[in-house]
Parts: sequence; C-alpha cells; structure tokens
Amino acid sequence: MEKIFTQQAPAAIGPYSQAVRTGNLVYTSGQIPIDPATGAIGASDITGQTEQVMKNLQAVLEAAGSSPDRAVKTLCFLKNMDDFAAFNEVYARYFTGKPARSCVAVAALPKGALVEVEVVAEV
Repeated sequence: MEKIFTQQAPAAIGPYSQAVRTGNLVYTSGQIPIDPATGAIGASDITGQTEQVMKNLQAVLEAAGSSPDRAVKTLCFLKNMDDFAAFNEVYARYFTGKPARSCVAVAALPKGALVEVEVVAEV
C-alpha cells in the first residue's frame, strides 16, 4: 500500500492521506474546494467550487498514476440538492467515462464547502 501526496492538491486537514494506492486501484479521500495555493475556499457558488474539487481530484489521481477517465466509482456529497444540475455540468466534463456514482445531500461539509467528491480509479 502506498500513500499518495501532491502539492498540486490541498494537504489533508485531518489524520488521513490524500489517497492510497493498493494493487491497481487508487482510493482518494474526499476533496473539498480548497485552493492548494491559498489553503482557502475561493468560490462561493457550486460551479466554482465543483471546478476546484475536480482540479484537486485530477491532481491527486495523476500523482497516483491515474486520471479521471480511469475512475470506476465516485461518491459525491452536496450541501444542497438544488445544486445537482449545476454540479453535473462540471462533473460531466471531468468524468467522461461515466463511472458508477452515488450522490447524496448532507447537512454540512468541512470548512462550509458546498461539495465534496471521492474517487476509486484504476492505476
């Protein structure tokens, strides 16, 4: 098992890794829309926050030797299900292979984020 870390995505804000690679799979931790350059959430809307989440996930996947098009499963958390359509517009540009997915609404996310996504992908 290999722990994955890249400075192109935000450092973990708790006792966990950005991702773990085992065998031919990589499991990412959930990414929220933190800009790794500032350590803060920049965008206030779901579109901007989803873009940052996708950039973070892409960086982590690439550091593990994978990419969004090799994703087999995603788990998506939205603060507000009314953001579902706008979230899907951004999501669809990154996950063109249409992996299996769950998407749920949650009461709250770390740092007041509107969205969090985790991925399982082939390496």
